[in-house]
Amino acid sequence: MRQKILPFLAFSLLTASPAFADWDQFRGPNATGTSDEKIPISWSATKNLSWTTTLPGRGSSSPVISGDAVFITSYTGEGSDLMRHLMKIDFANGEVLWEKAVATEFPDDPASGYINEHGWASNTPVTDGDSVFCFFGKAGVYAFDFDGKERWKASTGPQSSRKRWGSASSPILYGDLLIVPAGDEARAIIAFDKSSGKEVWRYESHVMEQTYGTPVLAKVNESRTDLVFAAPTRWVGLDPETGDETWFANYNLPGNISNTTHLSGEILTISGGFPRTARVAVKTGGVGDLTEDILYDTQKPATYMTMPVEHDGVLYWISDSGIAFAAEPGESTALWQERVPGLAGAGGRGKPFYASPVISAGKIYAVSRANGIFVIEPSRDGLKVLSQNTFEGDDTIYNASPAVSDGKMLIRSQNKLYCISH
Repeated sequence: MRQKILPFLAFSLLTASPAFADWDQFRGPNATGTSDEKIPISWSATKNLSWTTTLPGRGSSSPVISGDAVFITSYTGEGSDLMRHLMKIDFANGEVLWEKAVATEFPDDPASGYINEHGWASNTPVTDGDSVFCFFGKAGVYAFDFDGKERWKASTGPQSSRKRWGSASSPILYGDLLIVPAGDEARAIIAFDKSSGKEVWRYESHVMEQTYGTPVLAKVNESRTDLVFAAPTRWVGLDPETGDETWFANYNLPGNISNTTHLSGEILTISGGFPRTARVAVKTGGVGDLTEDILYDTQKPATYMTMPVEHDGVLYWISDSGIAFAAEPGESTALWQERVPGLAGAGGRGKPFYASPVISAGKIYAVSRANGIFVIEPSRDGLKVLSQNTFEGDDTIYNASPAVSDGKMLIRSQNKLYCISH
């Protein structure tokens, strides 16, 4: 069911991902994980490490960067003592400028199952350079100014999925709208006026349960931009101004979708689903039922959780199971696939990768959970690992994707935020 409240004038967004100075949302511009900034390919405690900041608690959310400000969320406690934290950090030196704590307003999902994998701070904030917006699951949505003053808050609902895995989707901005994928909390995508917190539109559907990805924006032409979101069994394309459904495509990706759609030119790609995990693609621009327009459906290669990066017309993934592969966006077959070397111990079994890689100045940076950060040379011919870097003394799990700006890369562990640069 769709509830339309107020139309908005659109502002146009490019589908490509130029190298912006700011990394203002999950995986940067339009969630592509792409930057032109030149970052070191090796580092240590005494080499190419600019600063380290201790975080107040754990989390799987990624940092975002706006000018000289870094924002990152964490959580402490559980049950009635659960608190979410937002920190503002000086990008130049890692100094903590302020910290805000938010209590949950509803009983949250318990500390069991996959909650133990990612925790209660998995939603990456988004910023427009004036405010920072945080989605804290059942605790709702909060807007703060850059001085730490709360501007508004809004509820997204108290629901849980049947699995009770917690919340993970990240909000995005479109013009004057803050768009929040509240699949667990409300079985809905909700758009708020970013200035006031007033709800503008709501797209509701039962397929939103167990959706953990982030929406992307696909510019079809000068008068049309689609808000694209992948859910179990179905893709949807919405008008981001009104929430009206423009198209849908049914696919055989059941169970849950933990991934985010990748946009490559006019090709949309999603990989996920459980127990059947597969990769599918469709072209942008269609209207109505696009089920018959699915370009392919392949189980090999596919990934349950991690997103790709793109370089010179090739998509590169490292699956959560530790298999790297390359494929062209509109093609079902892989150019190659190889297991990543150097995966050992607990991080080498099960799901050694949780975070999605980023690509900066033509080098792929893939954060593993317990075996360091792999720097990879993109190649159509096979896996070429350039380095494997760890932060000595920090053996916590790394679940967050990096953020890149101004020649620096931010990498988050459970306890610390690291800044590497030349």
